[in-house]
Amino acid sequence: MRIVTLRPASPCVGPGATPVAKPQPMSDSTPGPALPEPSAAPRRRWPAWLLTLLFIGGLVGGAWYLVQRAKTPVGAAAGGPGGPGGGRFGGAGGGVTVGLARVQQGQLPVLIDALGTVTPAVTATLVPQVGGVLTELLFTEGQAVKKGQVLARIDPRSYEQALNQAKGQRAKDEAQLAVARVTLQRYQTLWKQDSIARQDVDTQAALVKQLEGTLEADRAAERNAQINLGYTTIRSPIDGRIGLRAVDPGNLVTANSATGIATVTQMDPIDVVFAVPQDRVPDVLAAQKGGKLPVAVWNRERSQQLGEGSFLTLDNQINTATGTVRAKARFANGEGRLFPNQFVNVRLQLGTASGVLVPVTAVRTGPQGDYVYVVDDERVAHMRPVTRGLATVEQVLIEKGVQAGERVVTEGGDRVKDGGKVQTGGGPRGGASGPAGASSPPRGGASAPGAAAVPAPTPATAPGSVPVREAASGSGAGAGSRAEDQQKLPDVGVNKQDVATNSGVTAGASGAAASAPRADPLADPASRPVWWDRLPPEVQQKVLAMPPEERGAYLRELRERRRAREAGQ
Repeated sequence: MRIVTLRPASPCVGPGATPVAKPQPMSDSTPGPALPEPSAAPRRRWPAWLLTLLFIGGLVGGAWYLVQRAKTPVGAAAGGPGGPGGGRFGGAGGGVTVGLARVQQGQLPVLIDALGTVTPAVTATLVPQVGGVLTELLFTEGQAVKKGQVLARIDPRSYEQALNQAKGQRAKDEAQLAVARVTLQRYQTLWKQDSIARQDVDTQAALVKQLEGTLEADRAAERNAQINLGYTTIRSPIDGRIGLRAVDPGNLVTANSATGIATVTQMDPIDVVFAVPQDRVPDVLAAQKGGKLPVAVWNRERSQQLGEGSFLTLDNQINTATGTVRAKARFANGEGRLFPNQFVNVRLQLGTASGVLVPVTAVRTGPQGDYVYVVDDERVAHMRPVTRGLATVEQVLIEKGVQAGERVVTEGGDRVKDGGKVQTGGGPRGGASGPAGASSPPRGGASAPGAAAVPAPTPATAPGSVPVREAASGSGAGAGSRAEDQQKLPDVGVNKQDVATNSGVTAGASGAAASAPRADPLADPASRPVWWDRLPPEVQQKVLAMPPEERGAYLRELRERRRAREAGQ
């Protein structure tokens, strides 16, 4: 659409007149006075794009920071750049902060850890052997009784009369036998005088023998009646503890009843039955030839040792369903700490093995097998393959790969590279000790030789392996490098048989007996390890709901998943 503006034209234009403009067409491209410029809107959009990019960049940076913070030890974050715990972004020497341990020559005990059940050596049920009315119970439930002690009585009157009847019959037959014998003597005299026939003598002799047999039967009946009368008085067959009564006085009991009146169990000595893997049967038999094998039992939580005893024997066949052989050990139980059918943890010691010992946290597993990081005098870490032998939850016997006196990385090894620099702090961390530092509370499974009934120390102070922890210290440096999750397994109640095995060989505490493990620290929120807060809430609830002996396998599985994710990244 075109708009044409017309102006009046002058009929003539003089030389001094103003020229008249010609009509000009107006097109759509000519901007009107009230319309904005078309290029103004795009110019206002670039601030919104810029803010969006900044927001996305902030989200990415925050996510990266949170991931790196989760990987960085608590002590490294607390130390800050350039400090002793500077971690990834700084620190003395520019290396990774790690914990070190000194390799030592020592001994590891060869142990078998198993679950056992306390079983009385003798159990006797008081079953009436004659029927009648129960007139008396002469014991208190739970009482300790002696062998031969009278415990109950059954009405004896009918059995007394049966005994009297047997005695009367015996007396009658004795009189008849006496008459027959006198008659036989007379017949023999007459036969010598040829006064009677030989047949009469033989008949009388046979009658005498018949009456002698009858008299023997009468005497046996009398003795049987006497025994039945004695059965009316029930006595304890063994020394032990009597249980709850099943029948009250005044009730009629029958002979050979299924329930019985009560049960007596022998309490001292007492046995413990446990299972031994079939692969360990040759080791047990070979060790048994050398003498008695010490056995120790602990309570369900592995927090208290209940007794020490000796190994008795193995069963004569393997259970095909479980692949184990039942074994039995005997314990003195004068204090009554072991109770029949009680669940216990059993530790059988077969001997000791000598070699080079390192903490469990120093040994790592890669695609080509086990290895450790050895730190030289220049504080350079070198990856070295090793061959592991026996193991406990705290120490591993290395058959080949390291020498006594060398230093190996025990903490922070996931951030160490082969040939990379490492750094250590100037003081011991909490819960670990240097060469002269204080040790952590004792736990079972250490390799201190000669620790008969005393709980063995941790790897920090055990004579077999004294780790020299040189992790960062100072303000916040007490956690300068993160401990491996495997090192924390003993603190969450890991069964040592699940962790410390080598080709079916389980090892634990040395000495004459095993040492006492600690109680579960997860029950107290104040004593939980530092890595606990990094677990998701659902994982924390699942771990708390598990029995202590199952936590080790689950935590190892979580650790393997984490390492797989890190390797994939």
